[in-house]
Amino acid sequence: MSTPALPTLLWEVLLRVGKITLFIAAGVSLANLLVAFGLVERIATLSRYLTRPANLPEEVGSAILTTAASTTAGYGMLAEFRESGVLDDRATLVAVTINTFFGFVQHIFTFYAPVLIPILGLEVGLAYVGARAGVSLAITLTGLLAGAVLLSERNVDREAARAVEADGGAKTDGGDGKGDDPETPREKLRESVRKGLAKTRDIVPRLVVIYVAVTLLTTYYDLAELTAAADPLASVTGLPAAAVPVIAVYTLDTTNGALVLAPLVADGVFTTRTAVATMLVGGIVSFAVSTFKRSIPFQYGIWGAEFGSKVVLVNTALKVVWISTFVALVLHAPWPL
Repeated sequence: MSTPALPTLLWEVLLRVGKITLFIAAGVSLANLLVAFGLVERIATLSRYLTRPANLPEEVGSAILTTAASTTAGYGMLAEFRESGVLDDRATLVAVTINTFFGFVQHIFTFYAPVLIPILGLEVGLAYVGARAGVSLAITLTGLLAGAVLLSERNVDREAARAVEADGGAKTDGGDGKGDDPETPREKLRESVRKGLAKTRDIVPRLVVIYVAVTLLTTYYDLAELTAAADPLASVTGLPAAAVPVIAVYTLDTTNGALVLAPLVADGVFTTRTAVATMLVGGIVSFAVSTFKRSIPFQYGIWGAEFGSKVVLVNTALKVVWISTFVALVLHAPWPL
């Protein structure tokens, strides 16, 4: 079969990039608008119903709620509860674990829906976001079960919790700069559009470069030959050999990994199942990298080195276990994918 001429290929890439750019600009703007009008906080009110079965004080639900809008603020509130004696170390680890799904909620609005789904396409994008939501929810439910089994009144001080709440709530170290936030609907709309355009400007240049590179690679070269060294991994996981370079890019940057994967899905190299599983495996590898680059400095800053190490260890173990479980489910369960 003859390959298309280079100008034809570039034109197809530009059309695809143009369509994705429009979706990203509109999606990010809408996402920021929803955040500005408080939709994330409304969804996060569900967290309050998790504290009682987990044997945590009701006041801790406010920290979990806050995590959906600001991870730093939510963790800062939990650190204040721990320092004031409301929660001991075991109860704090349970609360941090329950936090996981609500931390994921904000990424749905700020990244997954406006950026990743337009890049991957509706079917693959929704399947991947659904899988990541399932992982986060599974970790939260693990924390809920751990609280029900492992926590008792010895691990919490409800009187201290009420005292902290009456004193104005736990401190949200660093805050969100609410004094500078837009207040009127028009200001919120204008700021949301500005952020949407700024995010789009950041993404589009690499979008064009990577799409052109991958399109040329898959058109003029046999991808199976280029990735033959990955056959052992492919045989173990059931993923195409082409998953290796995708995972390598995904490890460095999630958006770039999606940009590399998307045209390979369109060309039939990946099915929806194998595409989602590849990104989940990439998530395990990238999480190992991001732990050293971002998670350890962040957690140590919030909790100190000793307890911060425990938080990192628990987060890492649960994510690896549940992402691995979902990789197996995506590849082998009878989903309609």
